Amino acid sequence: MRHTTVPVQIGPITVGGNAPVVIQSMTNTDTANVAATVRQVQELAQAGSELVRITVNSAEAAAAVPIIREQLDRFGCHTPLIGDFHFNGHKLLRDYPDCAAALAKYRINPGNVGKGKKRDEQFAQMIEIACLHEKPVRIGVNWGSMDQGLLARLMDENNQRPDPLDAKQIMFDAMIASALESAAAAEQLGLAHDKIILSCKMSGVQDLIMVYQELARRSDYSLHLGLTEAGMGSKGIVASTAALAVLLQQGIGDTIRISLTPEPGQSRTAEVIVAQEILQSLGLRAFVPQVVACPGCGRTTSDYFQHLAKDIQTYIREQMPQWSTKYPGVERMTVAVMGCVVNGPGESKHANIGISLPGSGERPVAPVYEDGEKTVTLKGDNIAAEFQQLVETYIERTFG
Repeated sequence: MRHTTVPVQIGPITVGGNAPVVIQSMTNTDTANVAATVRQVQELAQAGSELVRITVNSAEAAAAVPIIREQLDRFGCHTPLIGDFHFNGHKLLRDYPDCAAALAKYRINPGNVGKGKKRDEQFAQMIEIACLHEKPVRIGVNWGSMDQGLLARLMDENNQRPDPLDAKQIMFDAMIASALESAAAAEQLGLAHDKIILSCKMSGVQDLIMVYQELARRSDYSLHLGLTEAGMGSKGIVASTAALAVLLQQGIGDTIRISLTPEPGQSRTAEVIVAQEILQSLGLRAFVPQVVACPGCGRTTSDYFQHLAKDIQTYIREQMPQWSTKYPGVERMTVAVMGCVVNGPGESKHANIGISLPGSGERPVAPVYEDGEKTVTLKGDNIAAEFQQLVETYIERTFG
């Protein structure tokens, strides 16, 4: 059962309500560098990011935003841009109205808006500009930059209890209170209920799950999920998947981002692919045909099936920008590449199209199955090329 939330419109994208879970990513370019930022937004959008957040931290960055938006539109990339504001966002939105107008949404961190009286004043300025331009706002709390005044207040209140809670629980309470109190303040300033998205990002898997479960219980705002500072490589992927899969399975979450640290020199798009694979593995959305492949064992002494599985998976992802419009429904297809006769024929029959390669000691032939029926047996040195052609033919015949 999906947690009921109020839908929020971000340009052409609907977040929350009954809309599919939306994938978001973020650039790591200097936003003032228009060419680099445009290029990276295009890469992320082509990989499947439906919303892209950009840093707006300086006058130069704010001045560049409308130019970036104009160039993206000229290139046919209409992905909504989200402005990420910290510390000086009130000044930048005030001084650069073209930036405020070009962005599809603002992200405000209550812990980095200001201190004391300035906090309320500067938060109000940003919300008033959002109202003026009719822009939605994500109130994004992060445990690395908590509102220290709020945290101190809750700690003082806790000390007055006859049986005080532990410090970690107070941190959880402060995260949720910061989000909900900021949202209530935004509504009092005139921002509509359906213009607000909340997030409470933490870097601990169990911590994140607990906070979002409570946030979902106490509000109907659309929720953005993400394990902050998830880390690099398999650590970041596993931790993000562990946290988000639990929440998404419980129906919590309307938009997600996988905050991976990219490998040096590697593309930023890996985080988009991981987000897609989480949603597709849970059966919530479909993005690309899935390749089912066995892990290999002592029966698969050849690595031929590994190369074929990798080549087919790479080929499918490269073709999807064209296939998605030419072959509607192809994203739900499954392709099996199996390494021996033990599970090969069975998995191939379950897939839309599959191949069972010969294992050690087996006849050097590879039967191909389409929709549960064996259609051909491949042999010789061109099995990979012939199977790829069969996949193309199957897609054209079935989805064309």
